[in-house]
Amino acid sequence: IFALHQNYPNPFNPTTSINYDLPNNEFVSINIFDLMGREILQLVNSSQSIGNKSVKWNGLNKNGEPLSAGVYIYKIQAGNFIDTKKMILLK
Repeated sequence: IFALHQNYPNPFNPTTSINYDLPNNEFVSINIFDLMGREILQLVNSSQSIGNKSVKWNGLNKNGEPLSAGVYIYKIQAGNFIDTKKMILLK
């Protein structure tokens, strides 16, 4: 089944891993948002095959600038599956 797992480690500094499971070949997008709903970074945006997947995030925004400590949201969309989770960046 589709699954989005809690990032590890959480809280994190400077990097964290986001794991997810795909039961079908799907186009996957994973985006990071701040608590105001502004997109910080598009982490994944590609077609992927069945299996357990992992992607690392280094706490940088789309301009390569380090983000401030705080709570961030990550969202996966794969086919009709959508899920979100919170993560905490410490400094």
